[in-house]
Amino acid sequence: MLQTVQKAAQVLRLFTPHQPEWGVTEVAAALEIPKSGAHALLRTLAAEGLLQRTAAGRYRLGWALFELSQTLLDSSALLRAARPVMERLVAGWGETTHLAVLVDGQVLYVEKLQGDRALEIVLSGVGKRLPAHCSGVGKVLLAHQPWEVVLGIVERTGLVSFTPNTIKSVEQLREELERVRQQGFAYDQEEVMVGLCCAAAPIRDESGHVIAAMSLSVPAYRFYPNRQRLTTAIVDAARRVSEELGYYQEDWAWENGKRSRSRSSVPGISVPT
Repeated sequence: MLQTVQKAAQVLRLFTPHQPEWGVTEVAAALEIPKSGAHALLRTLAAEGLLQRTAAGRYRLGWALFELSQTLLDSSALLRAARPVMERLVAGWGETTHLAVLVDGQVLYVEKLQGDRALEIVLSGVGKRLPAHCSGVGKVLLAHQPWEVVLGIVERTGLVSFTPNTIKSVEQLREELERVRQQGFAYDQEEVMVGLCCAAAPIRDESGHVIAAMSLSVPAYRFYPNRQRLTTAIVDAARRVSEELGYYQEDWAWENGKRSRSRSSVPGISVPT
């Protein structure tokens, strides 16, 4: 039964925006299983509404998945906490803000809000994926993974180069992730798209684990002169979401010769000048 469930999940993962339709023979070849097994899997998933069969006998994703995705979006504590904060960011800056998680070693965008001053960003969008090494949110998410996990991701996906600024070596990636981990935020400086930059910061759950990342994406000519303010804004926004999810760190500070307790959500944050 477990193998059947695994194969069913593998079938669903085959469907992408680049190839939204599959036939029995193609599925059998992709999963290296007999055609009879592929046919049985596709037919069963279609009967449950997870796939739909076309008039040509091929298969597409079914509407039951849309229903399930809406349930996920409506019930997600992360999204409930992040949306109001993202809305305030967009209202204040007029730029685009993203919320992303790490799935299969890639950045998966789970929310995107675009402001009235924002540059159109076609590579990102709710449900879209990008390699993690070249985006601000991706660097944040990778920086809080064990290095062995990061190496495994690089071995599987490589270091795809989008622009001359994209990280091109494992050593360069390691140095960048260490810097991100130490300072508490990350930049994408025209690494995915020439003319586009972003600042990103981690979101933590109540146990302190980094579960997501949030970013502000800004045209390069507006980013560089405002980098300090943008960094402060996104770090504060991510901190607020983390607090909504129950995360905080109590720090001790000395005031007037007495030790007092202060509340700080994300340790190690510094803002460059």
